[in-house]
Amino acid sequence: MEFTFTDENFDSEINNSDIPVMVDFYADWCGPCKMMAPVVEELAEEYAGKVKIGKLNVDSSPNTAQKFGIMSIPTVLFFKNKEKTTEFVGLKSKEDIKAILDSIL
Repeated sequence: MEFTFTDENFDSEINNSDIPVMVDFYADWCGPCKMMAPVVEELAEEYAGKVKIGKLNVDSSPNTAQKFGIMSIPTVLFFKNKEKTTEFVGLKSKEDIKAILDSIL
């Protein structure tokens, strides 16, 4: 199951993670976000213990979204060793996301 990031836990979860982190910035009303949700959930299960994969709702945690300049959703950020390594905006296939995940492992 994917992790739930919030404004309150975001920094500590990124900074205290010994494994890479993937964060899907989304909103409940966003159609493309809904389409990507099952992919994120599947990846969270497949990469359990290797990558912390989770979601951040931009409506309930606007400060973190603003901090990273999230202007469109879905936006996915990848972190390794506390640093953002890459990001993408919009829908991507599961295979494309896996390629990014495998590149940061």
